[in-house]
Amino acid sequence: MASEDILTSGGHQIGDGIVRLELAENVLDVCRSMSLWPMTFGLACCAIEMMAAGMARFDLARYGAEVFRPSARQADLMIVAGTVSKKMAPAVVRLYEQMPAPKWVMALGNCAISGGPFKFKGQYGIVEGVDEIIPVDVYVPGCPPRPEGLLEGLFQIQEKMTGKRWWPVPEAIQKEVS
Repeated sequence: MASEDILTSGGHQIGDGIVRLELAENVLDVCRSMSLWPMTFGLACCAIEMMAAGMARFDLARYGAEVFRPSARQADLMIVAGTVSKKMAPAVVRLYEQMPAPKWVMALGNCAISGGPFKFKGQYGIVEGVDEIIPVDVYVPGCPPRPEGLLEGLFQIQEKMTGKRWWPVPEAIQKEVS
């Protein structure tokens, strides 16, 4: 496949077929963004906040990410919630490779982003950021991050997929940007 035959959709490369139907691709991107299936994958305390985001108060179902899947082969969003040890890293990579394309990754919490409080001189057992082993699309900071942060990360992934933000921007973020 020549390089001119590859188009990018949401940051991921997809082989171009005989006929390219841009309108159909856009509709599929909207459908994908409103029906994300995250993988049940919590490594540490951030997973408690991920569970809270799925409960009634925050309700991920309203935003299209209700069905947490037990298998990587059924998921299209990996939320790495917590500390990734070097012993666990091969399993994280294997699960990422088992996910069907297009796939998305969210690093949830400071440990997943940079190693968190476990990053210090001479440490040998922690991966200092999951982006060292798999590509990450969205970073959600915090120790632990609030469920609202996870929702905002979900909105950013939806925006990457479709090129449009579907949900209103919170007032606090609007003030920071202005």
